[in-house]
Amino acid sequence: MARYAVNGLDVFVEEVNPQGTKTLVLLHGFTGSTKTWQHVVQALPTSVRCIMVDLIGHGETSAPENIEAYSMAFQVDMLHGLFQQLNVQKFALLGYSMGGRVALSYAVKHPQNMEHLLLESASPGLVQAEERAARKQADDQLAEIILQKGIESFVDKWENIPLFASQKLLTNEVQQEIRTERLLQRAIGLANSLRGMGTGVMPNLWDDLATLPIAVTLFTGELDEKFVALNQKMQNSLIHAKHLTIPEVGHAIHVENPLKFATIVEEMI
Repeated sequence: MARYAVNGLDVFVEEVNPQGTKTLVLLHGFTGSTKTWQHVVQALPTSVRCIMVDLIGHGETSAPENIEAYSMAFQVDMLHGLFQQLNVQKFALLGYSMGGRVALSYAVKHPQNMEHLLLESASPGLVQAEERAARKQADDQLAEIILQKGIESFVDKWENIPLFASQKLLTNEVQQEIRTERLLQRAIGLANSLRGMGTGVMPNLWDDLATLPIAVTLFTGELDEKFVALNQKMQNSLIHAKHLTIPEVGHAIHVENPLKFATIVEEMI
């Protein structure tokens, strides 16, 4: 575990197998942190150097009050500066949900640094202006609720949304791990993350998919029908892409079946 000063931020990084010959960078989703990957990295071989990063406003990385610091462009620049400090020159980049949108945004800007892009339950953004405006409004409202009612009230609601219904089938121990990770977040970090790089405000990357020169693997859970359909469309737009649908799991594949997920990641990279 280490902290790095990047673009005025204190960035928290956790590294496993530092002597590995292959490098894999892992980016968590909204309300997550490096802790979300613990079972996945334990299942990967020691030949894979795993670098887990707390994104802006999450985990132990800075959570500034300035919303501009949460923009997708700022987040991508922060990661690029971090990779330079870590002397990471060629690597595979894995992102889940919000982290997948960050990973895709990074790949669009810096494809020369990457060997493989792995996107778990991710999206290139929204195309229609009406969709974007509606999503921005919903995210702004949710951000205000987080600030007014606090983290625990928000987590009580968030863990019961339909997107995470399949997680109710997990053991009590795993469900408690997820809840604890969410409760450790800061209200300002989550609220500003929604406002600064939510799906409604991030750049629309659909047109950029066809220009990506790197191999891309898309992961979706069988029970997450919305993202299965979305990723099928993404695959059609990408040059070098595989779309894998994992049976009997939902949105957070790496949490619901970490061993299966790690096995596939190892094969892909």
